[in-house]
Amino acid sequence: MSQQPEVAVLLVSHDGSSWLPAVLDGLLAQTAPPTRVVAVDTGSSDGSAELVRVALADRLPLEQRSLPRDAGFPDAVADGLLALSASTGSGAAPEWVWILHDDASPAPDALAALLDAAAQRPEADILGPKLREWPSLRRLLELGVTISGTGRRETGLERGEYDQGQHDEVREVLAVNSAGMLVRREVLEELGGFDPALPIFGNDIDLGWRAAAAGRTTIVVPSAVVFHAEAAHRGVRRTPLTGRHTHFQERRAALFTLLANARGATLPLQALRLTVGSLLRVLGLLCVRAVGEALDELAALISVLRRPGALRAARRARRAAGGGGVDRSRVRRLLAPWWVPYRHGLDFVSDLVAAATNQAADVADRRRVAAAERDAAAGPPPARHRDEDEEFADTGIVVRFLTNPVAVATAVTVVALLVGVRDVVGGIAGGALSPAPASVGDWWALHLEGRHPIGFGSDIPAPAYVLPLALLGLPFGPSLLLSVLMALAAPLGLWGAWRFLRVVGRLVTPYGAPRWLLLWGSVTWALVPLVSGAWGGGRWGVVVAAAVLPWMAHAALGFADPDAGHRWRAAWRTGLALALLTAVAPPAWPLVAVLVGVLLGCAVRLVPGEVRDRSVWGPPVAALAVPLLVLLPWWLPLLLEGGVAGTVLEVGRWPTAATSGWELLAGRLGGLGAPIAVGLALPVLALLALVPRATRIPVVVCWLVAAVAAVVAVPLAITTVDIAGPVGQQPGLGAVLLVLQGAWITAILLGGLALHHLGDQAKPAQAALAAAGVAGLVAPLVGLVWFAGWGAEELRDPPSSDVPVYMAQRAEQAEHNGVLVLRGGMDAGLRYDVHRGDGPTVGEDEIAGLTAEDRGVTATIRSLVTSPDPDAVTRLSDLGIRYIVQAAPANGAIAASLDATSGLVQASSERGTRAWQVSPEPGPLPGHRDWVAWLRWILLLIQAGAIPVLVVLALPPLRRNRDE
Repeated sequence: MSQQPEVAVLLVSHDGSSWLPAVLDGLLAQTAPPTRVVAVDTGSSDGSAELVRVALADRLPLEQRSLPRDAGFPDAVADGLLALSASTGSGAAPEWVWILHDDASPAPDALAALLDAAAQRPEADILGPKLREWPSLRRLLELGVTISGTGRRETGLERGEYDQGQHDEVREVLAVNSAGMLVRREVLEELGGFDPALPIFGNDIDLGWRAAAAGRTTIVVPSAVVFHAEAAHRGVRRTPLTGRHTHFQERRAALFTLLANARGATLPLQALRLTVGSLLRVLGLLCVRAVGEALDELAALISVLRRPGALRAARRARRAAGGGGVDRSRVRRLLAPWWVPYRHGLDFVSDLVAAATNQAADVADRRRVAAAERDAAAGPPPARHRDEDEEFADTGIVVRFLTNPVAVATAVTVVALLVGVRDVVGGIAGGALSPAPASVGDWWALHLEGRHPIGFGSDIPAPAYVLPLALLGLPFGPSLLLSVLMALAAPLGLWGAWRFLRVVGRLVTPYGAPRWLLLWGSVTWALVPLVSGAWGGGRWGVVVAAAVLPWMAHAALGFADPDAGHRWRAAWRTGLALALLTAVAPPAWPLVAVLVGVLLGCAVRLVPGEVRDRSVWGPPVAALAVPLLVLLPWWLPLLLEGGVAGTVLEVGRWPTAATSGWELLAGRLGGLGAPIAVGLALPVLALLALVPRATRIPVVVCWLVAAVAAVVAVPLAITTVDIAGPVGQQPGLGAVLLVLQGAWITAILLGGLALHHLGDQAKPAQAALAAAGVAGLVAPLVGLVWFAGWGAEELRDPPSSDVPVYMAQRAEQAEHNGVLVLRGGMDAGLRYDVHRGDGPTVGEDEIAGLTAEDRGVTATIRSLVTSPDPDAVTRLSDLGIRYIVQAAPANGAIAASLDATSGLVQASSERGTRAWQVSPEPGPLPGHRDWVAWLRWILLLIQAGAIPVLVVLALPPLRRNRDE
């Protein structure tokens, strides 16, 4: 047997009395005892140095050293190496140095395993053990470590992974943890030891990187096990070097390590990447409300970048230690792959989304567990109540899909929906939907402007939906975005309805609703905007609202959570969803406000004691206040500028056909949609859902919601709002229709749930109800077939224009090249509008429709068409009018007056129309009113600050592992 090489243990301690007894016992129990021990204590105040002296003084050759309390780990190691060199004298210095922390307890054979691996791999200069968590002793911490391009410490292990021998091969790595590191003394001295610029964290990766660059080999030896408490990393032990900002020190070390060791050619790019990445991490940490870590992240970046001299000195030292030769291929091979940060980013986003969308389900699950405990005496549930997610658990994904009728039916339905919306491919316009603007910049300009160059100028604010469209349109463009919204609204609504109805079912019964019933309810909901005529009539706001409403309702279920914090978080989520719903369907806010008031009033009457708690009534009220804050730049200027009608009208181009009460009952809008007989199936089935006694109370709640919606619909249905145009406009009933349909679908699902759980005990009357339910299943199928063949209706007829092409092209070049379009005559009534830019587009219709008539402009046009008036022509030129077009059929008297007017030159036009060019050419349009611009920017700043704060409040506070 070969003689064991000389090994000196270098033990570093700092207030480690909690762990040192076990560490010292592990050191004394080594089957391959070390030659000597150098113990360096950095100002411990808990007797750590005395513990080491008592335990080792009579057992192993021991030399103790003491450093100030603010000395870093590299200083302690350097002092220990100095002690080893000084004490050897003329004798041979130890070949190996085994570094131990005061919170790292080695297994009895740890050193022997490391030395055995060193004998078998003579090229190895640095060896590290397998690190397991202390005190659990089973969870893996590290088997070698590397670093990603963003500075993340990469171990290659899954979260919470236990040691089952799955990583027991000896392999080369970039670095090993300094806790239990066995390193050749000469190599450690040659590399200059650990960098003092990294006093507490990251020095092991930096040493391994420098060793790899110098051509040295670092390996991990899994058969050597060390149990590490990670006291500093987990914040259990605070030192003058970490304080209360452990994350700051870790991120500073990571950034410094990357910039100090990066290749010179890539250093600027690396610095830019780390700066941008750090700022994104700050935003991500704020999203999970980790404000302290976000500030630490930013402070770490500033700390590294504000000291370029320290980085230059570190890079010079590394070049000098390398002797000019750098093993770049070895370093590149051992660093983490470039795609690892992106994978972690996707994992983070998926965790965040999952946590944000599962709160309502968590409420139902907690109630489900409680109900299961109450019903434990009744025995296990019937086999038919088994959650179908558990079926075929041992088969593959494809097999489970193909053998699950509900999954196949869902897929077929989604495909059918996408086929039905095939008309949106290539851009859409028609009915209430105007063409999309040329670029997303047009939406941004519309959102930011205080005064718009629409018509003869307007101070009416941009619609509330312009901001979300401008944000979503950045990757798509306006035309493609509208097509995507119209195409995916139904599948998104189906998904949201499935989640909402599933939670509702679990709140009513521990076993929830069967999946076939969930499929019926979600498909029926997805078809509501399609068969109602909203999709075919171009009422895109109603279509998008149908996709948003079930998600808002799903978030509102969080109001039933027993935890007050969860209820408030549900308030912010519901409020943001309500803000989006109000943006695309403005009447939704007053409808929801009335509904919340009625439900709170009922709660005060039924359970007055609980409702007095602010955490009970506060969240619904806060949810109502959120849209008022988020949409402040829309509704406040709207009231100030006399456009209050915009708060009760649907979005899009007006006028649209009025909806009668009978049509509303059948779920139809303005004479459009599938046959009314199909729509009457829902209210009839919802009425029959009141018969089963088991779910009668929640069904009554659904009918209460429907009744409130119907009451709100009455004043809307009988009112006419005056807008710019020849006729008035009925307030929007789309939101009312959606709430009615949603309440009825939920009621039907609850009634079907009661029949499903009655099973064989169903009475004849209830069997008849079940038969009616089966008949009701046909309704969505008929609606789907109708939509696939005849659903587009008005959407296939894009709006026509009376403006000649060459005039439209000139209008697109400048805002002051406007085209004044005259329609009608003096006897029947003269109407006019102005074509500017690329014509009326999505976002501009509401502004034009709500802008009050300018009586001065009307007087100018009247004087122009009644008799030749050169001054009127000059006035129109000052207002940015370049052409005048008289739409077909042209009125002869008006045309004769315009022909005789000085300053108007006849221009070419299509048959049946007349056109004139204004001379002189118009100049720039009048500027904005200062107070309007200032008010707009103040409101926009409030909105810009409120939205991210509310988003952060709505997101769940993810528990982040310290391993990350």
